[in-house]
Amino acid sequence: MQDSQPKPSRRGFFFGAAATGAVAAVAVALPGMQAPEAALQEPKPAPEKGGGYSLTDHVKQYYKTTLI
Repeated sequence: MQDSQPKPSRRGFFFGAAATGAVAAVAVALPGMQAPEAALQEPKPAPEKGGGYSLTDHVKQYYKTTLI
């Protein structure tokens, strides 16, 4: 009994990796991309019992470094 799907090959893997890299390069090169507004809003107060996510100044600085 033969399988209906071919075996994966190295050539196919590298072709897929190259295509993914090309798409990523195009995404980086696109001008006019804006950061989501949710990432730039003021943080909510911390929970009373601790824990939770806190949008601090150093986290905001990190988000600014990831903008394209």
